[in-house]
Amino acid sequence: MRKYNVGLLGCGDICDIYFKNCRDSEILNVAACASLHEEKAHKKAKEYGVPKACSIDELIHDPALDIILNLTVPEVHAKYNLAALEAGKHVYSEKPLAATMEDGQRIIELANAKNLKVGCAPDTFLGGRLQTCRRAIDEGLIGEPTAAAAFVVSPGHEWHHPNPDFFYRPGGGPLLDIGPYYLTALVSLLGPVESCSGFSKITFPERTIPTGPKRGDTIKVEVPTHISGTMAFSSGAIGTITASFDIWDSQLPRIEIYGTAGTLCIPDIDPLDGPNLFGGPLLIKTKETSRWRGVPRKTELENWDVLPAVHGFNVNSRGIGLSDMAYAIRDGRSHRANGEMAYHVLEIGYALLESAKNRQYYHLSSTCSRPAPLPMDFSI
Repeated sequence: MRKYNVGLLGCGDICDIYFKNCRDSEILNVAACASLHEEKAHKKAKEYGVPKACSIDELIHDPALDIILNLTVPEVHAKYNLAALEAGKHVYSEKPLAATMEDGQRIIELANAKNLKVGCAPDTFLGGRLQTCRRAIDEGLIGEPTAAAAFVVSPGHEWHHPNPDFFYRPGGGPLLDIGPYYLTALVSLLGPVESCSGFSKITFPERTIPTGPKRGDTIKVEVPTHISGTMAFSSGAIGTITASFDIWDSQLPRIEIYGTAGTLCIPDIDPLDGPNLFGGPLLIKTKETSRWRGVPRKTELENWDVLPAVHGFNVNSRGIGLSDMAYAIRDGRSHRANGEMAYHVLEIGYALLESAKNRQYYHLSSTCSRPAPLPMDFSI
């Protein structure tokens, strides 16, 4: 089987899992890497046995490379995605696709004009837990999906990230940073969104970094840090999302899907659990086992059945979307973690923020297809 040569751009915190998973791939070969700080690229090339470390410009224009894997910070995603497409390369980008709607549209239009593929994280919806959830919905285990709720809440990234500043600048914030994991999960399960409305606020105008190399530094907050929104899906389902960097703790589930005959629950197991991880339990209750079958309603979480993950990829499998894109290039088909869905998710995030800012409904201009389930025998 021919392997597609990948140029990995951006050797920051997230790159290690991509290096590891691509190294084990049947269709991907990381042939070169580059970084905004070139010494990082040389270090990672040595660590992972990558034959070439080079400048960003050299990586993008290397004729031996088929795909550019863009792991840079969100502010420059569009810059390098567009440059790679101009150079005739397929692109797979970390989320978000771009920091602005306008740049996201330019990326999609350029890729279409050049007949190139654009893929984008998150690909966690292809993991075992969410693919099991998709299977349960498709098999009618909860009847017709009618509604969904998603909760992505934390006290913010300055508590654990060495360079948290960009999370509080345009293109950041909880809805555009962590929110895409949850919005992508919902779109993959329920299909595209038609319209939405939202409210938002900045709870702390300034934040002090409590740990790490920047301890004591102050961050000026430029984006909303608490957003509550409602979405109307084309399927007829209604979804709600709460995304916040202003919450100290929570016991809410990460995602619940409600149907005419039952409920699917993705519970919160630890502070970083949820749709931003590939594995974990999926719970189900039907109308026969509902706690409401009796008054007063029982308060404890009991009688939830566990749906076993019959799909693979229940550990950190970042890069599965990239592998699927490479197979799609080879086979001449659509890939699942595609640019159209990434752009639609980007618009949902901005739509909720714009709705909150202008105090009016937002009708989305984009749409996307609900991606096909991942085959049970898929190999990264």
